[in-house]
Amino acid sequence: MTKNSREALKKRADARFKQEERALDGRKAMTEYEAQVLAIREKTAHLKALRLAKEAQAQHEELPPKLPKRRANHRER
Repeated sequence: MTKNSREALKKRADARFKQEERALDGRKAMTEYEAQVLAIREKTAHLKALRLAKEAQAQHEELPPKLPKRRANHRER
């Protein structure tokens, strides 16, 4: 083998290695991103459930406003 062909083979191998490494990093990053999205969705759903429960409890506990009693308009004749 000549020196040039060895260098070319080494460059191709290095390029292939870097390409595979980038692909692996990309898959790893995508997995982390998807995990974060899932965690955010779960947290949002949990917080929404808490908020709805609190609102329902507040609605249930609220007493309707008392209406003032009307006075009878009786005129003495």
